Amino acid sequence: MTKRRGTASIVASPVLVGAVTVLIVVVSVFLAYNANQGLPFVPTYDLSAEVPGAANLVRGNEVRVGGFRVGVIDKIRTRTTEKDGKPRAIAVLDMKLDKVVQPLPVDTRLLVRPRSALGLKYVELTPGQSAETMKPGDTLALSNATTPVEFDDFLATFDQDLRDNSRTALEGFGDALAGRGSSINRGLDELPEFFEHLGSVMSVLNDPETGLDQFFRQIGRASRQVAPVADVQADLFENMADTFEAFSANPEALRQTIAKTPPTLRASSESFEAQTPFLIDFTDFSRRLRPSVQTLDAELGGISDVLGAENRQVLRDSVLLNRRTEGVFRAIDDLASDPNTGMALGNLDDTLRVTAPLVSYVAPYQTVCNQVIYFLAPLGNHFGQILNNGSGQRALNNSDNGAQDNRPSSSEADRPNDVPENEDPQTTTAGPRNQPATSLHGQPYGPAVDGQGNADCQNGQTGYPDRLVTDGRYGPASDGNTNNREDGNFSQTRGGGSNVVVDSDTPGNAGGTYVSRKLGLKSLRDVDRIGLPYHRRDTGFQRRGGGGR
Repeated sequence: MTKRRGTASIVASPVLVGAVTVLIVVVSVFLAYNANQGLPFVPTYDLSAEVPGAANLVRGNEVRVGGFRVGVIDKIRTRTTEKDGKPRAIAVLDMKLDKVVQPLPVDTRLLVRPRSALGLKYVELTPGQSAETMKPGDTLALSNATTPVEFDDFLATFDQDLRDNSRTALEGFGDALAGRGSSINRGLDELPEFFEHLGSVMSVLNDPETGLDQFFRQIGRASRQVAPVADVQADLFENMADTFEAFSANPEALRQTIAKTPPTLRASSESFEAQTPFLIDFTDFSRRLRPSVQTLDAELGGISDVLGAENRQVLRDSVLLNRRTEGVFRAIDDLASDPNTGMALGNLDDTLRVTAPLVSYVAPYQTVCNQVIYFLAPLGNHFGQILNNGSGQRALNNSDNGAQDNRPSSSEADRPNDVPENEDPQTTTAGPRNQPATSLHGQPYGPAVDGQGNADCQNGQTGYPDRLVTDGRYGPASDGNTNNREDGNFSQTRGGGSNVVVDSDTPGNAGGTYVSRKLGLKSLRDVDRIGLPYHRRDTGFQRRGGGGR
């Protein structure tokens, strides 16, 4: 009986096993090779995008949305478009995206970003908010793409000198930190206390009254001002390096200096209170000195000529002058050391303090009104007539008519000398001889300036007005009693203020004198401006008198 053959196993044939193995390997390699281009038989959402440049992208680079891979770049093409009427080359990216992101809004943003420092890139899509979406095969507009900043462009911002200097700085920092681990640990241990005090400091700096914003603004202005002298500053730092090297050569002396610095700063802070008046006076002195300094630019040429080679003898003689000046300063020192000098200065101070009001009162009469000269000029004529071998004065006594009531020469007058209200004071006569009648005209102590310091020179500048009396005791006489004209007795029992002029201040400003107008002096401010020897010490002016106190 013949035995029946059993069913053959698939693994019994080496050829078949080898063929299956080869087939699996080929399929695996194929799938691995095409993994970056997407798996076969998987549906995709195909879109294109216009970008300014491919930015070193290659076929198969990832496309991401929100940090997750959603597709790959299938193809990179070029295209020519127009911008401002000129042709421009751009790149077109054909992308295969997963269906999970379909559909994307038409305002989706595109950015090419680096994946590593070695140049690997990927495309990042940021979906927009538009209700209109893109269909498969649509192209994302060029305006939706953002120009990336390349890593090599970023590195190109640092030129060779800056890179060398950065390398040197890093080496210096490394050397400074080397071997200082314990100091760093101690510093970290003290940082909590430091930050505790730092809070109050930051509160003060954050206060608007501190003006920290102005500090940085002024720092910027100062930097702009010192920019032209950058080379000089570089030399300064180089010289300072030599100086600090000299400091480090004697560490013990440097240590002692640092130890004595805090008490020195405390003493300096206490001395600032005493220095404040000096600094205020020095500021005022500097302001007054500024006009003189401004003239140096024009005068330096002449000074240089004086100090030139042909005037060396002057410089030699200046040595002898300086030696003699030393004796002068010694004499001044002796004078300052003498106790009597202090007493004399004290008396002088009292004299100046007592005479200051008088000078302040009188000064405007001369500086603005020139009245001293107006007084002295006629005074020469007053004594100029030769009488009794030049010893007599030329004078004309003004006397009244001897018959008018309340005349100036009468010791029984009970009211001001005047003429009736209805009589012309220029033509009225009195007495049996019909002598001119008189009325009281007295305006002493006329002003020199008004309350604002403007010129009001009335003495010798104007005549008398018809009537000028304020708050007088007697009203104008209303009855002239012309029937008694021959005996010169006017009926003034009810009056005495018809034509009387007694107020020292005539209304209105008389202005300056001829000389002050010629000099352009319209007020005390003009006196200060042209530098005449009068300085108004405050802004208060008295109407009568000189004005400034």
